Amino acid sequence: MTDKPAQLPPGLALAWGVTAPGRRGPKPAHSVERIVELGIELGDTGGFEAISLQRIAGRLGVTTNAMYRYVSSKEELIVLVTEAAWGPPPDAIQQTEGWRAGATAWVHAIVERYGERPWLLDVPIRGAPVTPNLLHWTEVLLQCLDDTGLSRHDNLGCVLLLDGYARSYSSLIRQLGATVGPPVESAAVAGFLLPRLKERGFLILESMLSGQEYEDTVDDDLDFGLTRILDGIDHLICTSH
Repeated sequence: MTDKPAQLPPGLALAWGVTAPGRRGPKPAHSVERIVELGIELGDTGGFEAISLQRIAGRLGVTTNAMYRYVSSKEELIVLVTEAAWGPPPDAIQQTEGWRAGATAWVHAIVERYGERPWLLDVPIRGAPVTPNLLHWTEVLLQCLDDTGLSRHDNLGCVLLLDGYARSYSSLIRQLGATVGPPVESAAVAGFLLPRLKERGFLILESMLSGQEYEDTVDDDLDFGLTRILDGIDHLICTSH
């Protein structure tokens, strides 16, 4: 008895432009590309939860069952929509000089993409990137790090670290932007907190709040944290040689 060939994850073949043999019968009235385009529009206007085969079918004027002529499942749809929504990385990343500049440009580009499409933060992570655009983002950063002298394994670890940082920062930005109510640094909140901080012995926070150093803004936090990470990678480079 022969073993069955391993089944690829949903959306992988389609993401690479590999389609199943054509079916007999009338030519489909729509295309996978159009379905993905509508999926992105739904995500951009209604968030991740708005992306569904049912809603896309409604936009196209067909039944939900008719969608399965183009994509096999909701999971496959999400893979294809996410891949297209990320798109390729900006060319400017590879035009930088030095690994630090390249890594900095890469993180800023990731944060910018999340800022354009915050719903990408809600896409479930199923494993390492395997689709063309996501692998392109990974390859570009690996190329930037290739002259560090670190092993490819360590460089991939740096990619995961920088990607995680960009994702965490972007998630914080989104949550702060969605916060309803007065900001922490407002005069009313400060007036309420100051005596209570002193009473509890939180003297450093009391001093920072008094000097308007304790704020809920993140104007320079991206580069502050990123610089610390890059300094750590720099130290790893120095100790590895």
